[in-house]
Amino acid sequence: MSERSLDDLLSDLERSIARLAEGTAPLEELVAAHQQAVKLLAEAQSRLLELRSRADETAKLLSQ
Repeated sequence: MSERSLDDLLSDLERSIARLAEGTAPLEELVAAHQQAVKLLAEAQSRLLELRSRADETAKLLSQ
């Protein structure tokens, strides 16, 4: 299975947050949307840390 792009992760996170913001869904659906948002946020943060590390490594190599 291939990784989703960061843009896809952020788009999915925005949709989950929008669903929560509406607040009109049944409680079970809101809880599920919250759980999904937490997972997506963790995955996006992890991906950002990975990208930052790669960018730092590249900058280090270029400065040598």
